[in-house]
Amino acid sequence: MSDPVTGAGDNAPARGGLMSRLREPLFDRSIAVVACTPYIYVVYTQFRAGILHFTTIVLMAHMLLWIGMMSIRRSPVRVTSNPWYWLLAFVATYWPYLVITFTETGAALVPNWIPSGISLFSACLGIYARLSLGRNIGIVPAQRKLVTHGAYGHVRHPIYTALFISLCAAVLQRYSPANLAIAIIGGVLFAIKGIVEERFLAEDAEYRQYMQDVPWRWIPGIA
Repeated sequence: MSDPVTGAGDNAPARGGLMSRLREPLFDRSIAVVACTPYIYVVYTQFRAGILHFTTIVLMAHMLLWIGMMSIRRSPVRVTSNPWYWLLAFVATYWPYLVITFTETGAALVPNWIPSGISLFSACLGIYARLSLGRNIGIVPAQRKLVTHGAYGHVRHPIYTALFISLCAAVLQRYSPANLAIAIIGGVLFAIKGIVEERFLAEDAEYRQYMQDVPWRWIPGIA
């Protein structure tokens, strides 16, 4: 039996040993590099395809920044041992690969320059958020150094904000009922992931104070 919140149970000693390994810099960064492999492949294929227009370059810069920060990220103080949190993080992170076969060509709802501009804004916001976060980056809920400056001085999950905006742009550019459903599912996954991460991080008093100082998760003054 295991506790659905803490993940503790009959195999807790073995799991505790793994959690200790995850706090070791070399082991933690090795896992990060493996986790980035699918996205490294995306960057490679984009270069091979010769897609070099401005919006794509910005998106690739965003992805390369994520890969780079993951490879030198700060080791966590603690990592969640809850297997459900790990599963959620995995599904959300690799969700684009899980649904790519269901994505349809769709139809543009607005002139192309509108979703392109929105996508560019989303990518720039994502880059700003990742630069603000720096080496304190991860996939599963983990406590590293608390970041309260830059984008994180306005909302608690600015990277997810950028993602939500990019999903809106994708629907406007390639609308179909299936694409809309995929975008909604992706948005819901990351919304839940943000809430789950906060549930874990709020065990720390400093993070609870940060939640009071920055009350908005995704959009200042709204949500």
